[in-house]
Amino acid sequence: MRAPATSPDPACTVGELCLWNTETYAGTTQHYDLRTANPEDCIPLPEGFEGHSFVNRLTRDVTIYQSEECTTEGDFTTYPGGGTYVPQSPFVVRAIKIWN
Repeated sequence: MRAPATSPDPACTVGELCLWNTETYAGTTQHYDLRTANPEDCIPLPEGFEGHSFVNRLTRDVTIYQSEECTTEGDFTTYPGGGTYVPQSPFVVRAIKIWN
């Protein structure tokens, strides 16, 4: 008999977008919320930090970008708010944009 699947439990509170520099929510983390990030602004991640897993617990959609400038020249994907858990990003995240 297989063990029941467990839900992810990374340290990211309701109302935050959290990114980790390694897969499966481990390593160094960056937290963003509406007090620290303006909706519709391109927000490059801090120098030397690249996201490899993330959780969107904001009520808003978030786009992750491979480019530091939020350009569509590289990969980008939008994830819905409310509890999206991505233990392995489809590409290295270098910038984010929170939508209204």
